[in-house]
Amino acid sequence: MSDAFMPLEGIRVVEMSHMIMGPSCGMFLGFLGAEVIKVEPPEGDKTRHLTGMGRGFFPTFNRGKRSVTLDLKTAAGREALDKLIATADVFLENFRDESLAKMAFSPDELRKRYPSLIVASCKGFLKGPYENRTAMDEVVQMMTGMAYMTGPTGRPLRIGSSANDIMGGLFGAFGVLGALIQRQKDGKGHAVRVGLFENCLLLVAQHMVQYDIEGREAPPMPEREFSWPVYDIFETGDNRQIFIGAVTEGQWVILCDLLDLGALKNDPRLQTRMDQINARDWTIPIVAEAVRRHEFDSLIKAFEPAGIPFSPIHRPAEMYADPHVTRPGGLYTSQLPEGQTFRAPGFPFEVDGAAPVPFGLDLPEVGEDTATVLGSLGLDDAAIAAATGSLKETA
Repeated sequence: MSDAFMPLEGIRVVEMSHMIMGPSCGMFLGFLGAEVIKVEPPEGDKTRHLTGMGRGFFPTFNRGKRSVTLDLKTAAGREALDKLIATADVFLENFRDESLAKMAFSPDELRKRYPSLIVASCKGFLKGPYENRTAMDEVVQMMTGMAYMTGPTGRPLRIGSSANDIMGGLFGAFGVLGALIQRQKDGKGHAVRVGLFENCLLLVAQHMVQYDIEGREAPPMPEREFSWPVYDIFETGDNRQIFIGAVTEGQWVILCDLLDLGALKNDPRLQTRMDQINARDWTIPIVAEAVRRHEFDSLIKAFEPAGIPFSPIHRPAEMYADPHVTRPGGLYTSQLPEGQTFRAPGFPFEVDGAAPVPFGLDLPEVGEDTATVLGSLGLDDAAIAAATGSLKETA
């Protein structure tokens, strides 16, 4: 992180989580300058070994962290974790409540031992009837109506990324920041619990509120009732797809001018936005035919200065060739333990006109920092071996 923006410098986060929601929370705190120590089992976080669409999970959301391995099945491992948490400002976890309680690491117990500790728990649900259910991103998308709204009728479809997990992690970091500020006022630690289900519920709130106000349900997005005259995907003359929007009367006029559609612009039936929306069944085919008379590059050269919303239809892999993504501050390079490098985005905001620059974004080897971190707690080699499972003991 740049010298100008490290608001969490000096804050230690002990993270005991896997998959995406918890690790993304830790990553966001690390991007803000916190020291994030990831506690892994002796064999390493299982997420490290995922393949296919899970291959990017660990590298993306564990950049810049330190790795300590502990065998929490042993008394020595639990004692070492307790010593480590004693040095932390934040303990971040996504274990089942009963698992933490059995190890004497529930939020209530930890806060009794360490009154200034902030415990951030990334869970499937907040307290309530479902609090002990197992949840995953896809589960809560199905439960809340997100999948219903994404696919066509009868074909619920999860959205194409782990957006709920990532946003849940972001709310976790948001809660931690609030708790850190509150601790400056009252000197006390606080327990933050984030629910993946409640996060997804917030994402569909606009559809819930429409129903509560109007008494009618919004149809799925592929069959949505349009609030804009043009808001569609078209095909250009050189067989490329392009999204085009015209959401105001002014944009409608400009689009008609750019596509040589003077007849539509002057049609007395199309002089208000509602007229244009209500006529979509016959105007959109005319617009589509006009778009096919132009090549993609000529359209975007005309649309951008005119303020017409547009977009090519890209695949994620194509983002590595996008000039806005590859500008300074758009991508940061990290190194995997085996030496391979990869590029990934940082924070999607700027401070004082510049993007905060994350530091130390390489991925740690399993247990890379175990000896250093545990040694700093006063553990000798034998105690470290016992805590990490290298020296077998009776739990």
